Amino acid sequence: MADNINSDLSQPFEQGELNPYYKFFTGKTYLNMLSTNDSVWNSSIGNVTFEPSARTNWHRHSGGQILLVTAGEGRYQEKGKPIQVLKKGDVVRIMPNVVHWHGAAPESWFSHISIETNLPDNNTTWLEPVSDDEYNDEVK
Repeated sequence: MADNINSDLSQPFEQGELNPYYKFFTGKTYLNMLSTNDSVWNSSIGNVTFEPSARTNWHRHSGGQILLVTAGEGRYQEKGKPIQVLKKGDVVRIMPNVVHWHGAAPESWFSHISIETNLPDNNTTWLEPVSDDEYNDEVK
């Protein structure tokens, strides 16, 4: 089990272990793969948990992505657009090849289910980290 479990964050799935993709994130995140890609379902589904202020790098998915917010408060931003606040129950449908980032609010843990769509041809391209200035930009 993860080394820093937040028992105050009530989410439907286990937090998981430290995220093995940590080099593409700022701050600590945790990953619990719920379903891995195979030739029947052609998708992967993971529960991602973010400590406060943790976030992904800018990135894009060639086949798109769906986020299902399960707990806490988060942030989502597409390149060139305002930052959006995410709360439990929100669904974010990210179109293929849209450059974006997502993560926790500054003072809140955050969890979402990440669904990688249109596999096996969906590839993630990781880009530069989200700067503190970008992260701290005004929330809309």
